[in-house]
Amino acid sequence: MEKIELDFRKNTDGLVPVIIQDSATRKVLMLGYMNEEAFGKTCESGLVTFWSRSRKALWTKGESSGNYLHVEKIYADCDADTLLITARPDGPTCHRGTVSCFDTPPEEGFLGRLERVISSRHSEMPQGHYTTRLFNEGTGKIAQKVGEEAVETILEAAAGNVERYIYEASDLLYHLLVLNEQMGVKMSDLEGELLSRSRP
Repeated sequence: MEKIELDFRKNTDGLVPVIIQDSATRKVLMLGYMNEEAFGKTCESGLVTFWSRSRKALWTKGESSGNYLHVEKIYADCDADTLLITARPDGPTCHRGTVSCFDTPPEEGFLGRLERVISSRHSEMPQGHYTTRLFNEGTGKIAQKVGEEAVETILEAAAGNVERYIYEASDLLYHLLVLNEQMGVKMSDLEGELLSRSRP
């Protein structure tokens, strides 16, 4: 993990605020605080660990519930006194049993959530699911489905049928996400490739 220099002395309590964001959906999950020890443990273990201001002790999120936050990336702000951590949650983040401590709209980041559902289908392979059947049929069949959906999307666009275009383009996106999973590729990989091509 890339070394990050933080200024823990800026605040008298030695704590820095930490924003946790779902790495797949980009949904903000919670806000916590870290001291230098909590930050070190987070970097070492790969699990988000806070300093509990009420208990005056280290607290690894999920140690009692099992809903750990697995660190993906850590970013410091321009003043080196606040952190943004993108993480992969094992379950609900909030003590209320909700995905987030913030009641933002549920439709936020749906493609990211769909990507995770497809990934779980791939790892668990539950019987009776269309996605499972695709994975069982293999890369060639999934790629064929992407091609078929792409053609249908093009035909609806050429015909100027917006409603059917949305329907077919949605099928195309779904099958492309399945193919991504089969190939071991995430949307963030595609985002990174597009970003590398962009001009300032």
